[in-house]
Amino acid sequence: MITRYNHYSMLSHNTFGIDVEAELFIEYSSVEDLQSLLSSKELLPQPFLHIGGGSNLLFVSDYKGTIFHSGIKGMEIISETEEYVMVRVGAGEVWDDFVAYCVDNEWYGAENLSLIPGEVGASAVQNIGAYGVEVKDIIERVETVAVESGKERTFANEDCSFSYRQSIFKKELKGQYIVTYVTYKLDKHTRFNLEYGNIKTELEKFDEVNLKTIRQAIIAIREVKLPDPKIEGNAGSFFMNPILPRAQFELLKQTYPDIPHYDVDEDRVKVPAAWMIDRCGWKGRLLGNAGVHDKQALVLVNKGGATGREIIALSKAVQLSVKEKFGVDIYPEVNFIGE
Repeated sequence: MITRYNHYSMLSHNTFGIDVEAELFIEYSSVEDLQSLLSSKELLPQPFLHIGGGSNLLFVSDYKGTIFHSGIKGMEIISETEEYVMVRVGAGEVWDDFVAYCVDNEWYGAENLSLIPGEVGASAVQNIGAYGVEVKDIIERVETVAVESGKERTFANEDCSFSYRQSIFKKELKGQYIVTYVTYKLDKHTRFNLEYGNIKTELEKFDEVNLKTIRQAIIAIREVKLPDPKIEGNAGSFFMNPILPRAQFELLKQTYPDIPHYDVDEDRVKVPAAWMIDRCGWKGRLLGNAGVHDKQALVLVNKGGATGREIIALSKAVQLSVKEKFGVDIYPEVNFIGE
């Protein structure tokens, strides 16, 4: 099934709550529908953009072209052993619904990624991550359709060039393939990842540590730190945490002995961007109708009526402050559309 809308408001399709229009908005519900659309793309307003839940987008202006959205649904067990289960999921499924499905079935690996906004297709493109886990850790393969030819192509995990908040679909092959299904490999035996942040502290509130209490703990932590986009527009974490050469980190540590960090490997260290933004005095500050969240400095918020340009102006001011104070470049995780 294919549905089309002209001059369509994108207000409900971006969590920043920016009210812009798409010249044409199209939703499809199968691979065949998508292939049909791509074969007739010369009839559609150009350019075109494919979106998921809009949780990683910042619209700067009306979109003069076609926006595609996947309505491909379904969660299907395609293979299973005593050790693991393979689940094939439609790109249009809500990501957190899939996490809940895994937890309900006592499959391990996705629970730390609870409450991340967005859809399954975007999980593979963005390589979403939180609390010591990245989705690349559980992705087996990614099914796609090539934009130019309409041909189906499956990428194994190792073909996706996954790295921190990156994939081949965001870099070398950006805009060339559309994700239709993602297959995840989940463990059937106990495997927890509790070392990141304050997960263990939150779990002390529960009598037992299991998949359901871990999910509840992650959700509780996120709800305290992250505003509800239905109330205050935001895209979750706006900036990526910088990964620094260890020598640079050691120099920073001489000046800031309390700087938090996570070892990536022998030569690199990840530093929380939120800590640096907070030390620059941005937490809770406003710039026009855009602001830095008062509980989590990594989150930029629409305080009501903010434009995309106001949020970008705020982000650039924050970047400049961090660069001047720490000598560190921080980069947006959010994609700017129409800048």
